[in-house]
Amino acid sequence: MNYVIHLLTLTGIHALLAVSLDLLVGLAGLLSLAHAAFFGIGAYSTAILTRSGFSPFFAMIVGLSLAAILSSLIALPATRIRGIYLLIITIAVQIVFTVILLNLSDLTGGPGGIANVPPLKIWSYDIRGVAFLGVVAAATLIVVLWARRLARSAFGMLLQAIRDDEVGCSMLGKNVNLAKIGVFALSGSIAALAGSLYAHYTSYVDPRGFDILVSISVLVMVMLGGAGTIYGPLFGAFIVTLLPELLRFVPSPPGTAGAARQLTYGLLLILIIFFRPQGLLGKPIRGSHAT
Repeated sequence: MNYVIHLLTLTGIHALLAVSLDLLVGLAGLLSLAHAAFFGIGAYSTAILTRSGFSPFFAMIVGLSLAAILSSLIALPATRIRGIYLLIITIAVQIVFTVILLNLSDLTGGPGGIANVPPLKIWSYDIRGVAFLGVVAAATLIVVLWARRLARSAFGMLLQAIRDDEVGCSMLGKNVNLAKIGVFALSGSIAALAGSLYAHYTSYVDPRGFDILVSISVLVMVMLGGAGTIYGPLFGAFIVTLLPELLRFVPSPPGTAGAARQLTYGLLLILIIFFRPQGLLGKPIRGSHAT
């Protein structure tokens, strides 16, 4: 039972990450591979400040604010470039963030990370196990419903219009640059919220949990579920998190279990993307193999 709770908690945290990235990729059409950096800002802010005696909610607010500021700075180049060039900039930011975590040992603990992060507290009660899963589930539900409402709002419609025809939006007098900065800030702050919850849950953070591989994994969740569908990234997070664990129960020859699981996992993802390039919950693409 504890194992199931553990998997569901991680899935909920990953779902928060995926939905936050979908605001960029799905709604605004802005590719990013720096999402693990925002995730890490939330986690490290919580780890450092709570160990220093600050309340978890103060640490969470600081993490969300710092992530919003950093993501807004990243959005500044996005006012002039997009596509592969923006993607390169976000990769550079992600690499720089990882280097900082590894080398700023006095603050981040370096490669060893930070251990003994205090649990989440509400008043004087420690939130663990099923209770913590409830907090994660509630946070995920609130963010998903908020993202759905945002997508249908005037701001959400503007983001989708920018995605489809940025030049046309500019010619109509829309403030495209401010919209890009705003969606980057919102996306980064939600990712930081996921990072804060992650730090409380694992009670340990280190640079490997927030490197570019994590950013790639989150992007896979979004594309697998269906970018711009709100619920698709949620579904993608479940698949990417739970599928490797389910494959543990598949019989395989001794000594090859790990490699066999990775191979099977990779092949399944390739097949899904080949036959459903728009994502599992996305709308069919004309001329594709989607059915």
